Amino acid sequence: MLLAVDVGNTDISFGVFDGNELVTRFRFTVTVSRTSDEYGELLCSILAQKGFLPDRIKEVIIASVVPKMMYSFTSGIIKYLHCQPVVVGAGTKTGIRINTINPKEIGPDRIVDAVSAYEQYGGPVIVADFGTATTYDLVTEDGTFQGGVISPGIRISANALWNNTANLPEIEIKCPGSAIAKETISSMQAGLFYGTLGQTEYIIRKIKKEAGLPDAKVVATGGLGKIVSENTDEIQIYDADLTLKGLLYIYQKQRHERSVG
Repeated sequence: MLLAVDVGNTDISFGVFDGNELVTRFRFTVTVSRTSDEYGELLCSILAQKGFLPDRIKEVIIASVVPKMMYSFTSGIIKYLHCQPVVVGAGTKTGIRINTINPKEIGPDRIVDAVSAYEQYGGPVIVADFGTATTYDLVTEDGTFQGGVISPGIRISANALWNNTANLPEIEIKCPGSAIAKETISSMQAGLFYGTLGQTEYIIRKIKKEAGLPDAKVVATGGLGKIVSENTDEIQIYDADLTLKGLLYIYQKQRHERSVG
């Protein structure tokens, strides 16, 4: 079995694949100060709760945007799962070409999402990932990653709102149903949600116009991607497991390259 790991700024998402089937998924909070033993024991404990003995995991692939935790995290995997993980980075076989000024600067999460969207839905495709940051990336019909947009995620905006104002409370982020809000909480929800929705629609249209690709498909993922995609016609597909499936595709490409090499 393959363990696919997406290390984000807020959460670490895990997916266990049996062949091409995603058989379970789970996540826990990023904690940079954890030791390798803490990561290894926590991972084995959750796998056991899900019904998977650690020795059933034969391969591991990781995409990470948190370099500071990678030494202890990968050490925990090696020590407890007895696997040398594949870490997505420069030189990793992905199947897409990166057409940017400095390809090494592109976050592994963006590359993995682009690979997944292109492999599943073809190109041209725009990938919108609503994570800690919100990213919008374009992959053309021939599988070229052309670049995109990085903006503050909706939770970053929300935290800035209630942490920098004396009288505004911490609230649930959701669609309030109306932009003409009648009280403080729904006013904040309207600003956060419709602000994100308006940004999303404008950026997607802007990318399509600049690229000359008015019919490009748009695929969304990430925690708040579902609610955004349900409220706009600019997004055609919501795929909660886009990143995990992208890690599977990239792992399969590494294995194929090793077998023919």
